[in-house]
Amino acid sequence: MQMSRASFLLAILVLIATYLFGAYSARHQLFPFPLLQALKTRSGSTAPDDLYTFDRVGRLASGDQKKAVACPQRTDRTAVLLLIGQSNAGNHGGQRFRSEHGEKIVNFFDGRCYVAASPLLGSDGIGGEYWTLLGNLLLDRGSFDQVILAPVSISGSEVSRWAPGGDLNGTMTDTASQLQQRGYVVTHVLWVQGEIDYVKGTNEKDYRDRFVSLVSSLRSRGVAAPVYVAIATKCLGALNAGTRFHSADNAVARAQLALPDPGANLRSGVNSDALLGDLDRYDDCHFGSSGEQKAARAWADLLSTVP
Repeated sequence: MQMSRASFLLAILVLIATYLFGAYSARHQLFPFPLLQALKTRSGSTAPDDLYTFDRVGRLASGDQKKAVACPQRTDRTAVLLLIGQSNAGNHGGQRFRSEHGEKIVNFFDGRCYVAASPLLGSDGIGGEYWTLLGNLLLDRGSFDQVILAPVSISGSEVSRWAPGGDLNGTMTDTASQLQQRGYVVTHVLWVQGEIDYVKGTNEKDYRDRFVSLVSSLRSRGVAAPVYVAIATKCLGALNAGTRFHSADNAVARAQLALPDPGANLRSGVNSDALLGDLDRYDDCHFGSSGEQKAARAWADLLSTVP
């Protein structure tokens, strides 16, 4: 009887732990939740009343509040931002934002435009993001009259997946082609990635070579815009598939710091490793509200600077 009671209590504890982990991973869009969402979508089992649906690679493809609007006419004061990387470039922030300038800031996805609001179509996750806030800042400052946000980001994606031959390279270049078909010229490419390569121990040369090859694939599609390389290698915690400790001086960060090259139109991006403190990340990895605001302001400073 005593053994039976102990077994029962153990089973209850396991069920509670499983539930809490599932709820946490769903709330923060952590592994394996995004994968399960993508598998559900691919199997065609997404219920018709679900708030969100996802495409074959796990990117957010629709939401019940997302209504297509007319895409803005491009002018020489239109910023067209191609946003690529992993979770800290996607919808995994702790605070949601929306356009404070109506249809002057739009989310471009699959050839259509939507008033920008978190979560953005084209990235995985259903939380907040800071690109919409960046758009607000750029218009507030008078740096541009319109901002087109074209995100392509997938949690935990290694740089090799973005290089030619990787499964995300085609998604990235297809987005660039869709922008061109709409009459848009990409003005800035923002790359925010590196945490998973830090975890996996990618060496400096391999990271550089793979990144340069992904840039070459964009150039071959007519994207001549400057590519801004963020320094992003910090992600702690097993639940985030991160590390226990972080060293600022690591192979991936060294590669990212060495990549800027005026001749190749590669520029320094925001160094979130150095910019954000512990309280700026709500789970020791992903940006909380203060982290998003710091990152958005830092990107606005870079993009507002006359080349």
